[in-house]
Order: sequence, then structure tokens, then C-alpha cells
Amino acid sequence: MLVRDGRIMALGELGRLRRDYNVPIIDYPGRAILPGFVNAHTHLELTHFPSWRLAFRMEDRPRDFVDWLVQLVKIMRLVKQEALFASTCDGIRLCLESGTTSVGEIVTSRNLTEAYETSSLSGILFVELLGHDLTSFSDSLEEVLNNARISACGAFKPGLSPHSAYTVSEENMRLAANAACEAGLPICVHCAESREETDFIFASEGKLANTLYPLVGWERYLKSSRGFSPVELLDRASLLTPGTLAVHCVQISPSDAELLRDRRVTVAICPRSNNFLGIGKAPVALLKKLGVPMVLGTDSMASNDSLSLWDEIRFTLRTFKNELSSAEVFRMVTLGGAEALGLNAAQGSLEEGKRADFQIVGFFDEENRDVLEQVDATGNRGRSVRCWKKVRSEPQAINLLGCF
Repeated sequence: MLVRDGRIMALGELGRLRRDYNVPIIDYPGRAILPGFVNAHTHLELTHFPSWRLAFRMEDRPRDFVDWLVQLVKIMRLVKQEALFASTCDGIRLCLESGTTSVGEIVTSRNLTEAYETSSLSGILFVELLGHDLTSFSDSLEEVLNNARISACGAFKPGLSPHSAYTVSEENMRLAANAACEAGLPICVHCAESREETDFIFASEGKLANTLYPLVGWERYLKSSRGFSPVELLDRASLLTPGTLAVHCVQISPSDAELLRDRRVTVAICPRSNNFLGIGKAPVALLKKLGVPMVLGTDSMASNDSLSLWDEIRFTLRTFKNELSSAEVFRMVTLGGAEALGLNAAQGSLEEGKRADFQIVGFFDEENRDVLEQVDATGNRGRSVRCWKKVRSEPQAINLLGCF
């Protein structure tokens, strides 16, 4: 592979590239070169959450999803802006060190954009919006749409993330959907993550109504029983479009899955996060049968043990061993992830003209070909090498003997 100025200029056998280009050769025999991974769903500002939990003397494992949400709200009220910035920077570093070069990132504070601007990471910055008050929500939405720093943030493109059907009113969700459509922005929304969410949307009762809403002062916004699912509510608000990334989708029915298919929505599953919170597993077999595109995300360190997609891949292959092959999961974190974020023209695969986002992994002999099963991405076994473009600008030929 020939790389110049951060782009893949040519691919082929070493002999041809050596003949056509007089450049230094960096050789990694017995290893594999892979596209940089695309983590479709992250909250990198929460990377230090485990430390904050200890510092503020919160319990390690809340009893259920709502208790976890309450803990999250309480902790985030105590965290200062400089701590959020440091946490975001650390999250970016951990992504790059484990071979992730692009993310679908949820960002809550406009003051964090500098961390992304100065990094080698790329992707979509989905600015999170939540709330029921029409005036304050409209003001926040207008600020996001007018914020030039978000739209010109290094290698990141802007997006909108109305948080979920239980944290944003239907009217405000519709406002966000219309704004995204007019501005041509992608949408990311948390969808049917827990049983508590589906019960709340259906009947306006349960712990979300009795515990979370009083905590954040939303009691006056409680609705009467709706009688439908979070997926149906998001669709009523026009949030389900071909540019929508629906995250989690654990508690969905067959009719919900059909609606996601009909609206051409992509689903980001986060298996380790769902397991951490004890909320169940996404119906992967159903989604696959219906042809709903799926991609993989780690979510955040508030509900996961690492930001490594290698770890997520292994867990996913174990959890869905009868539903997903290693080839399917590999596509979910490469070209499939790039397609979900609208980045596939420049990322997600090793092709001429695309960004030189790649990782060199493993120590293999000729008999070990199953990279996903063999690689342990700890230490120096999986690392991004995109930083080379900052070191030198002349072309470089990278030879991976026995891997092509």
C-alpha cells in the first residue's frame, strides 16, 4: 500500500510498487493490515466515569437501568468542564490506540470541540439535545445549527442527537427532525434501550415516571397513556429516516423491526453496554432476517469496560455465535460503520483515494488467517498508524508479506 499525505495512493504487489515508486519501505511480515475501525456509537466525554463514580462515592453497579440513569445525572451535575475535557481527550486516545479511527460521537458540550479538532480521530459529532420545554429546546437547537465550530471541527462532520423518546417531547423531536432535514444533517437517537423505556412510552408509568422525572423536574410533562412503542413514537415525530442511526433497539417487537426496515434506518447495537446494564440483547436474528443494517458501538465507559472495538467484536461473536459470522461483524466495524455515518466515500475500507486510516495487527504465520479470532489487540498488537502522515509527507510503500 502506497500512502501519501494521509491518502492511499496505490495498492498492489510489492514488486510493482517498488518499480513504480522510489520510496522507503516499511515492512511488517507476518502481520495483517486492516481498515481503521468505525465505532458507531460513543460518548467519549464519559471515559473517566468509573473514576468519578469512586470520587463521588456512588455505588459500583446500580440495581437497574433507571438507577443507573439517576446515578449518571447526579455525577454529571458534579463534574467540572475541565474534567470533561480531559476525559474526552483520554477517550480519543484510547480509541486510536485500539485501532478505531472514526466514531459516531455524542457530544453534550460545545466547549469540548477543541479536543476533536486537534485529534487524529474523525467521524460525526452528534450534538445531544434533550428536554420538554419548547422555548429552551428551540434556543438550544438554533445555537447548534448556528455553531460554526461544530460544523468545521477538524475531520468531523456535524449531526443531531435528540436523545430519546423519554427525554425529548414529541413536539421537540419533530423540531429536531425538521431541522436535520433542512440542514442535511444525520440523526442519532437512543431507541428502545430498556424495558423501563418501553413501559414508560406505552403507559407513562414506572420508574422513569416515578424516579427520573421528579429528579430532573419534568413531572408536569408526564403524558397520559399512549399505547404504542418508542419506535412508533419516533416515527410519529419523523425521526426515522434513511439518515437515522437508532442505537440499542433491544426492546423492539417484530412490527417495530419492520418499521425500522421500511424507514431504512440503521441500528447500532452495543452488546457489552446492554449486558452491563442487564437490559437484554438486541434481536439480531430478527433484524438480520428483515435486512435492517446493523453496526457496532461500544457506548461509553459509564456502561462498559473499554472503548476497544476488538473487545466488542469478541463479545459480539460469543453472544451472537449463531446469528453473526466473523465476516459480518468485521463489516459492521469497517465499511458498514462508515456507511451508517455517511463516511464510506473516504473511509471504512482500504481503497485507492480513501483516507489512510488503517491498523497493523497480529503476529501470524501462514496457517493463521482468521484475524478476528486470533488477534489480541492489547499492547502493541493492534495500533493505528495514521499518525505517519504527520511525520513525513513523501509517499511510503507498506508491504505486508503473505497477507494479500
